[in-house]
Amino acid sequence: MYLIFDTETTGLPRNFKAPITDTDNWPRVVQLAWQLHDESGKLIKHNAAIIKPNGFTIPFDSEKVHGISTALATYVGRELDEVIAEFMYDLKQAKFIVGHNLKFDVNVMGCEFVRMEMDSPLENIPVLDTCTEESAALVQLTGGKGGRFKLPTLTELYGFLFNESFNEAHNATADVEATTRCFLELIRRDHYSPERLNTDEGYGLRFKQANPGPVALVGLEHQNLKEASKALKQSDKTQRTDTTELPVELEDAPFTHLHVHSQFTLLQSTAEIKSLINKAIELDLPALALTDNGNMMAAFQFEKVLSDHNSKILQEKAEAEENGSPFTKRPILPIIGCEFNVCVDHKNRDTKDVGYKMVFLAKNKNGYQNLIKLSSLAYTNGFYYLPRIDKALVEQYAKDIIVLSGGLDGEITSLILNVGEAQAESALLWWKSIFNEDFYLEINRHQLEAEDHANEVLIRFSKAHGVKLVATNNSYYVNQGDANAHDVLLCVRDGELMSTPIGRGRGYRHGFENDEFYFKTPEQMKRLFADLPESILSIAEIIEKCEAYTLSRDVLLPKFEIPEEFIDPSDDINGTKNGENGFLKHLTYQGALKRYGEISEELKERLDFELKTIENTGYPGYFLIVQDFCNAARDMGVSVGPGRGSAAGSAVAYCIGITNVDPIKYDLLFERFLNPDRISMPDIDIDFDDEGRGRVIDYVINKYGANQVAQIITYGTMAAKSAIRDTARVLDLPLPDADRLAKLVPDISLKKLFDLEEPALADALKNNQEALNNAKELRKIFQGQGPASDVLRQAKAIEGSVRNTGIHACGVIITPDDITNFVPVATAKDSVMVCTQFDNSVAESAGLLKMDFLGLKTLTLIKDAVRIIKENRGIELDPDQFPIDDELTYKLFQRGETVGIFQYESPGMQKYMRELKPTAFADLIAMNALYRPGPLEYIPSYIKRKHGEEPIVYDLDDCEGHLKETYGITVYQEQVMLLSQKLADFTKGEADTLRKAMGKKDRKVLDKMRPVFIERGNAKGHANDKLEKIWKDWEAFASYAFNKSHSTCYAWVAYQTAYLKANYPAEYMAAVLSNNMSDIKQVTFFMEECRRMGVNVLGPDVNESRLNFTVNANGDIRFGLGAIRGIGEGPVEAIIQGRAEGRYTSIFDFSRRVNFKAINRTAMQNLVYAGGFDSFSELHRAQYFMEEGANRLFLDHIIRYGTSFQDNKESNQHDLFGEGSGFDVVEPKVPSCEEWSSSYKLAKEREVIGIFISGHPLDDYKMEIDAFCTGALAMLHDMETYKGRDLLMAVVVTSIEHRIAKNGDPFGTVIFEDYTDQYKLNIFRENYLKFKHLLQPGVFLTLRGRIETPRHRTHLEFSLNEVELLQHLREKRVKGLHLSIPNKDLNHLLIDELNGLFLANQGSCNVQFTIFDAVEGLELNMASKSVRVKPDPELYKALSKMNIQFRLNIDFFDIRTELDSAVPIVYTGPIDRYFNFEFGTLGWRTLDFHNEVVGVGNYQGTSVVNYSDLDVPFTRIHEYRHLHPERNYQTESTFISREFSRFASAADEPYYPVNTAEDRVQLSKYRNLINQEKNVWFGGRLGTYQYLDMHMAIASALTMFENEISIKLK
Repeated sequence: MYLIFDTETTGLPRNFKAPITDTDNWPRVVQLAWQLHDESGKLIKHNAAIIKPNGFTIPFDSEKVHGISTALATYVGRELDEVIAEFMYDLKQAKFIVGHNLKFDVNVMGCEFVRMEMDSPLENIPVLDTCTEESAALVQLTGGKGGRFKLPTLTELYGFLFNESFNEAHNATADVEATTRCFLELIRRDHYSPERLNTDEGYGLRFKQANPGPVALVGLEHQNLKEASKALKQSDKTQRTDTTELPVELEDAPFTHLHVHSQFTLLQSTAEIKSLINKAIELDLPALALTDNGNMMAAFQFEKVLSDHNSKILQEKAEAEENGSPFTKRPILPIIGCEFNVCVDHKNRDTKDVGYKMVFLAKNKNGYQNLIKLSSLAYTNGFYYLPRIDKALVEQYAKDIIVLSGGLDGEITSLILNVGEAQAESALLWWKSIFNEDFYLEINRHQLEAEDHANEVLIRFSKAHGVKLVATNNSYYVNQGDANAHDVLLCVRDGELMSTPIGRGRGYRHGFENDEFYFKTPEQMKRLFADLPESILSIAEIIEKCEAYTLSRDVLLPKFEIPEEFIDPSDDINGTKNGENGFLKHLTYQGALKRYGEISEELKERLDFELKTIENTGYPGYFLIVQDFCNAARDMGVSVGPGRGSAAGSAVAYCIGITNVDPIKYDLLFERFLNPDRISMPDIDIDFDDEGRGRVIDYVINKYGANQVAQIITYGTMAAKSAIRDTARVLDLPLPDADRLAKLVPDISLKKLFDLEEPALADALKNNQEALNNAKELRKIFQGQGPASDVLRQAKAIEGSVRNTGIHACGVIITPDDITNFVPVATAKDSVMVCTQFDNSVAESAGLLKMDFLGLKTLTLIKDAVRIIKENRGIELDPDQFPIDDELTYKLFQRGETVGIFQYESPGMQKYMRELKPTAFADLIAMNALYRPGPLEYIPSYIKRKHGEEPIVYDLDDCEGHLKETYGITVYQEQVMLLSQKLADFTKGEADTLRKAMGKKDRKVLDKMRPVFIERGNAKGHANDKLEKIWKDWEAFASYAFNKSHSTCYAWVAYQTAYLKANYPAEYMAAVLSNNMSDIKQVTFFMEECRRMGVNVLGPDVNESRLNFTVNANGDIRFGLGAIRGIGEGPVEAIIQGRAEGRYTSIFDFSRRVNFKAINRTAMQNLVYAGGFDSFSELHRAQYFMEEGANRLFLDHIIRYGTSFQDNKESNQHDLFGEGSGFDVVEPKVPSCEEWSSSYKLAKEREVIGIFISGHPLDDYKMEIDAFCTGALAMLHDMETYKGRDLLMAVVVTSIEHRIAKNGDPFGTVIFEDYTDQYKLNIFRENYLKFKHLLQPGVFLTLRGRIETPRHRTHLEFSLNEVELLQHLREKRVKGLHLSIPNKDLNHLLIDELNGLFLANQGSCNVQFTIFDAVEGLELNMASKSVRVKPDPELYKALSKMNIQFRLNIDFFDIRTELDSAVPIVYTGPIDRYFNFEFGTLGWRTLDFHNEVVGVGNYQGTSVVNYSDLDVPFTRIHEYRHLHPERNYQTESTFISREFSRFASAADEPYYPVNTAEDRVQLSKYRNLINQEKNVWFGGRLGTYQYLDMHMAIASALTMFENEISIKLK
């Protein structure tokens, strides 16, 4: 017999793993139904009963599921013991109990047996469940845990088995009937084995005979329980009457919102803090609460904005009273709160308990302190899915806090709806016992049925227990119209589509039921609660209980322990800092003696001035703290930077070891750091080497305590493009359309983009025409209709939402006591430290001492280089003592060879270095300051002035002293400060105020200071016009002027790196490579630099390599073993230890000595692939992977041999008599096989290292690539630079993915690679169909195309025109081989060797020889008439081995063979190209055109204006309006093109001859060939290699015409 049963209950257990004896955990049974069937499936009996709810109520949420209300169960229900007795009678006849997800039903029934003090009979009966992994495998619903199938619901299983819907779920009688049908059908389909059913083999056949077709329903009638409950309610319900009349007591009653979420309720609210406050101001609210869920991140900003508003109101009120004007505005009281998640045990992470949402409001500052304690503990101890607290914490920190019971997710309401009124009432009494009169029952009316149900109970509870009601509207957005954007945000958070219906369970998503969760007006709220006026009046009571307080405070420093002799007892009494000031002075003068040797009067004056300023700020402890951890870092071997920012201007900082650049030597100003005229917090940022930074932070934690040190939080917000992409995803806009919209967005917020007037928008976009065109297109879409328009409108609404939190890269907070006494903290991902909930923008205002501990990779690099130099050369270097006048270093800068040099490695900086040719450290400081947007345009003038090509002019003689080092150009902010003091007697403080005002373009301050400057300057005898000019120049440039202190520090770091590269190139580049080992692109880039420098980079080798890159005895860089995949520090350490006895002599010697406990097989395999064993010449890589006996690879035999040898050796050492076992381990025999092909070997190298080391797949085509190709894949990553360029590139196909577009067209996504980079290219339509057969991994190709903006597109792309096999390039384009041989090397032996080589490589290319005498400068050119060769890598290699110089004669377009020589030709192309570059390439200049739309009607009076005599980078400007036939037409803008000239590379189109002496020699050779040409006339500047004036061009054309006429006449 099978008993199939199901229950309906009062809800779900809090803990599904709890024992059935936990009667508080398991819900009550409210309906029990069962059917009894015999073994053939025949129905024997069925029964069902609703249970009378004795001692409990049926929660509303459960009622919504099954339809059984408390009233219905009371009315029609039966006593539980009666039903149980009937159930047990039938249960005794059953062999199995059956159900769907039966464990739940067994447990709830078991708990009912426990309540009846009976043992559960269900524990001992075998179970057959229709919801198992087996049924999941049958239905195959994807998306289960661990990649498995989901367990099917009853509805899903029913639909699968019978292909029809089952709609009566959650009525126990219907569920039992459906479960029975599914179960019996599964038996019929042999789903259960005979063993599982505990029956014989023939049972299945008998069952099928009894049930030949699909099992049918029994056909029972089921009562509609929901309708029955509804009917009962209708007869008993008293309706709430809405009235348009407000009770008198509510008319003037104050109202505010007390349950308010902002954007800091992450991805659940669209309300910005300022928007909420502006709305509160608009509604004239007396107060406003902020209650974000689980955190207090916005608390400081919220209080600050409201405090600023209130200060403004008070000021306006005072002015109104003074003027006798009426004034009605009032301040808004900020009420800081938090919606906490209150769970059972906040430290328990065994079960997912997200808790109930309860609203906490701080009554005063002490209440606020308790809130931040709770919020901090919610993260540090309670975070599990979300931050949580428990009631024990609530009780501990309850003082001065008001608690509201929360909305639907609050504990009391949730218990009413989900568990029962008794439990809800018990919870109410607990909260009341803790908070007494400060606990309120929160009542919501968002037009939700669940709220209406709960509110009835809450009102009863309020009256019964004397707990006041308070009306709130749980707001998540400001305006009702924002509801849709809020729904978008929820979908973004959950990764759902908006089209998915809102609800619970599969196929549904989370969302709010309506649009009522907004910031309603007081009028709306009063009318909504007119029938409960007491709930509105409670708000005034709460406001009255809350006090105003500020969160801003002075920065609090941790106490720094000073030596006893400096302690001043009066400090504690008077609040002074005499002790700290005294100790700081002591350290300063002690350090000054070390730094300067003696203390001059000038130095003493400077130090005393600084110390006095520091004393006046009240922050001597700040300097003591910073010097302490800086010096501690040095003691720990951590590199400390020379300083950064304005702190380097402090001589005190220099003397006590905070900075390492002498501010007096370099004329750096302390007042740029601390203004003596106003008290401000010092701000010192410190660079540490990035490997040691963590140790310094650990030192600070250990010194001050982990509870006093924290990191700083950052808020990640949705930018414009991500808002569009996210919104498009949830609105299901096709990906290409979303991508197009996002790419159209200029660098501006969506709010500005769509709200600004067009003139203001143009200003914001700096009149960039492309950006303006894109903006106009987006605005048009925004104002239109359709999916794209909807996306833009919703994206605008959610833009700026806080989507996640992070950690400030370097900021660290140190507090004088437990940090949670000052600010709330949170936990940080991937960090053991906590972080503040307030971000960096408010840290100082909140009284937090912030230190920036920056990790500077370059310091690690310098340290590593110094270490390698010591290991390799035995030289101990101190970077701080490098000579500042090293000749090799300056020569390196002068050559612009600054790849890998800190701050100076960009191509632009390299160019300027070559032009500047720096000779002094001051040049490096200045270039570091100038090379940035704005001052960049002054660099050419700076260079010319240095070289005497431009006069140095000073506006006043007094300017020379401070501007001489920068050749009369104001480069630094410090120069402005010093000159203001010298020219107009500004104080140090005034000078700094001027600097700051100019930098920020603070017009108010500047207008105030300008007349002072003029007046004082006049008093010193300076001319008014000169002073006016100086001031105007300062205003123009001061915002660009740079901080000299920072520039000096970083120029010194740059100099240190350049010194190491110039003097120890191999060691320095090894350090550079090691510090970039995780970035394979960078490793490739720096390896190329090593090759340029002539430094060899060798592959990894077990005899020389260490973990990182090193330098061997020959001065070559050896690859680090740590760069090989699967080889970490352990294996490397084992290899190094193994070679302590000497170099490994063979692979067998290696396997005998290395510890195989540290090196596994994968490590050994990857060492082979990487070439780590290549120094063992007896083996090549392929042999390791030959299969030997027992299907084992030779590599496995080596490992086995090594482990056996070591085991044998160890056992001999432990032998009691020392005689050994007498067993010798024999070396395995080396197998023979072919070597791997070059491409396979390289592919394996790349597989384990990420790059090719021993070569490149394209190496076989290197000659052709150098000769023919005009571009590289790296150019495609910088398309703007190469816009309009035609490219021919040699590539290898790395991978290809054949795909289908949404419109059904096939396309391919191909990854190509060349020497420079990788590039992913999508190839569509006819190009894909035409070239598909060539796009195979490993195939070598040439790509021909152009970088351009295709029609109907907005961005540059690489337009592919042609794809060919790279082999064809060789076959089609190589026309000859040109050999150059010195006459001293020419002999019969060489001739015979060449002849043999040519005979072995016969083909179709001619061979030319140049025999030259380098001493006499003579050469002889000859062409072989009989020899023809095949261009081939083997031929190239053979010629290279013979040390013969050779080049390919190439053909771009051979006119001589392509055209009929009998027809006269006028050739105006490049003369060298015509002759296939037979004598090499002539020098050419090319042109770049930069186009611009200018917002004027007429830019210049003619079409072309030349600028050849002016100091501008371009040669001319073309204005195209003058070429129009209607030249006088009027427009608001005009199109111009600036023409820039530069030397042409092989990839450029030539425009003008360069015509140097070297070129003239080549030209004479080409002219000899011209004289031999028949019927060809060479014309134009390219064909004659002359820059022709117009009269010369006309004369040349006429001469050609005359010659051609004369030919025809003949």
